[in-house]
Amino acid sequence: MNGIIEFRGPILTAPDQERHGLWSVNGALTFTRPTEAPDQVLDGWVIPGLVDAHCHIGLGPGGDVSAEVAGQQAEQDRNAGTLLVRDAGAVHDTRWIQRHPGLPRIIRAGRHIARTRRYLRGFAVEVEPEDLMEAVRKQSRAGDGWVKLVGDWIDRDAGDLAASFPARTVKDAVQAAHDEGARVTAHCFAEDTLDDMLDAGIDCIEHGTGLLPRHLPRFTEQGVPIVPTLINIATFPDIAAQAEGKFPRYAAHMRALWERRAERILEAHEAGVAIYAGTDAGSVIRHGRIVDELEALHAAGLSAVAALDAGSWASRTWLGGDAIAEGASADVLVCAGDPRKDLSTLRSIRHIVLRGDRVGGGEGGPGGPH
Repeated sequence: MNGIIEFRGPILTAPDQERHGLWSVNGALTFTRPTEAPDQVLDGWVIPGLVDAHCHIGLGPGGDVSAEVAGQQAEQDRNAGTLLVRDAGAVHDTRWIQRHPGLPRIIRAGRHIARTRRYLRGFAVEVEPEDLMEAVRKQSRAGDGWVKLVGDWIDRDAGDLAASFPARTVKDAVQAAHDEGARVTAHCFAEDTLDDMLDAGIDCIEHGTGLLPRHLPRFTEQGVPIVPTLINIATFPDIAAQAEGKFPRYAAHMRALWERRAERILEAHEAGVAIYAGTDAGSVIRHGRIVDELEALHAAGLSAVAALDAGSWASRTWLGGDAIAEGASADVLVCAGDPRKDLSTLRSIRHIVLRGDRVGGGEGGPGGPH
């Protein structure tokens, strides 16, 4: 399809930058008016497509899913305005999604790497410490520049959260990934796990519920971002209730982490730690909930602008994705109002444009009005 689309309305090229006059010509954005008349004119506030920086397309509650289900998951995310996904571990090989013109762009991380029998069954490559480096090398080559470690999980013998791997082993594994040209992110719930990951030179932390004041200077100095997944953390009380009978210490720990979730993220944000939006969709969290996560970040104390930035301009820059710039891919949303002032406007997106084609939105269905 492609052709020429004229975007008529404020163009938000950054959280604090507004322009007028933008077109998509054969899938690429330009600020120069084409000589030919547009095929479509779309009115509204224009922002880059949203980013889900922690998503599991191709993963379900039991592990792997069919290609059909993975495609449906991708469509749910796209229809919610997510046009760029950083996969945070999946069993399903989603390279085919990267080749599909109507589905979100995806940056894959291969499979989770976890300690043997210390994670959700059917999700991860499970290894012992002596095999961690080789597993990291393999997943580095299987993904698109990211590797996902499970940094901690319940240790049933200890009855509480505990690190998955020895600190020295983690450090060697992170270096192995860096040698392969990949960055490493890690699932971390507990407090002490963060020390090990920072010591190892980790590139990103998922969840980060154990964040303490002592960690903040290191996060900022080392430039390590956090993807909090607040709508996932909201499930902690249910997890604690299920574990109470057999693992009361673990249950109490999970409740304590949940109780301070908002306070810790706000402290990190105010200290200058980069915060990016991610839903953790694909296991217990359904797909298409990126706006819920942005609103959760706002409820935690981030301004609406900062929350939107965490799921749009800033996260695109971090991941190396296009935003709104000359020659960039036309992956944008057209909103009825200014989402910097009211995030709820993202719940009724007028037009979703991906690779220069209108693929969804509230007015006229795919293809849009002419």
